[in-house]
Amino acid sequence: MVKAILPMRLQDICVTKSKKPILTDINLEIGVSGFTIVLGPNGAGKTTLLRTMHGLDRTSAGTIEWLGQNNDIRKRQAFVFQTPIVMRRSVIDNLAYPLLLNNIAKSLALDMAKKRAISIGLGQALEQNAGYLSGGEKQKLALARALIINPEILFLDEPTTNLDGAATREIEDMLLKAFNNGTRVIMTTHDIGQARRLATDILFIYRGRLHETSSATAFFENSKTPESRAFLNGDIVE
Repeated sequence: MVKAILPMRLQDICVTKSKKPILTDINLEIGVSGFTIVLGPNGAGKTTLLRTMHGLDRTSAGTIEWLGQNNDIRKRQAFVFQTPIVMRRSVIDNLAYPLLLNNIAKSLALDMAKKRAISIGLGQALEQNAGYLSGGEKQKLALARALIINPEILFLDEPTTNLDGAATREIEDMLLKAFNNGTRVIMTTHDIGQARRLATDILFIYRGRLHETSSATAFFENSKTPESRAFLNGDIVE
């Protein structure tokens, strides 16, 4: 039986880079369900927050506690970057790779990878080198590869920033399907419209601090602080 790793608790988290504080005194609990959107101005610390939760960035102070054990934690989460990362292999090999790492038999892994490629519209590109895909196709592949292991929690750092409307819609559809199937999602975006479409709850980061947390409905209808209201109005928030 697969062990759950959520909830996750961040206690007094601080992150410093080159002697500059990036995150300060972050206290937060990530529950077992939800589609969390992280908002805030450029340089607020949104990406660092995601990277720290995923374990890519080190904390300078504070603790992160998961429900599960270390091995379970690593296996039960995934991260999708703003610029899609694909291996210099075929589409089907990209999708099969995380399954093979999880000790799935190669024949079964390839069969699962093929079905997943077809489901995202890449069935005709199974043997194509993933490096030659379009930007939108690469991001779909990166997301599908992250989801093929059925992670308990998925982190995404502005995954649609460089995509057109059609590709953005496809990515959002994939994310909503994963969320509806039980994956906990935490994602940064600068797109207020996207946040309105996807979020169940909002984290607003400002100057490295968790400035506001609330349900999406409450945040968009009655945000609590002048900074978050200014951000929603499209004003420059420094």
